Amino acid sequence: MSITLWCLFAAGLLHLISKMPLARAQLQSSEGYNNNNPRDQQEALDGWGKRALAAHQNQIESFPLFAAGILVATVSGVTSSVVTYLAIAFIVARVVYLYCYLKNIATVRSLVWCVGLFSSLALLCSPAWG
Repeated sequence: MSITLWCLFAAGLLHLISKMPLARAQLQSSEGYNNNNPRDQQEALDGWGKRALAAHQNQIESFPLFAAGILVATVSGVTSSVVTYLAIAFIVARVVYLYCYLKNIATVRSLVWCVGLFSSLALLCSPAWG
């Protein structure tokens, strides 16, 4: 399996990884983890827990564009090393993004979000330059 496809797998795993801090915030709430109404509980979180929810939701939102970019590059047969670097850049950016969101480092978070978005868009355009 290629590095780009491993990055796609890693991006899928980031859903689970980004859920861990959110689940921890829910566990630490006064009622513990509410498995009957977890979304209601998530909406009631504040501070760090609310940022964990937003980070998790953004991870889910960023995945389809990245996945489409990887699939476009793969199906088109683009073998440029730039595609590999873009895929790796996306994964690194998303990990840094999660960290920055949880630690409330807004400016860096926004910058790495842009890196992830640019990587996904460039992957979608890779057949044009690959």
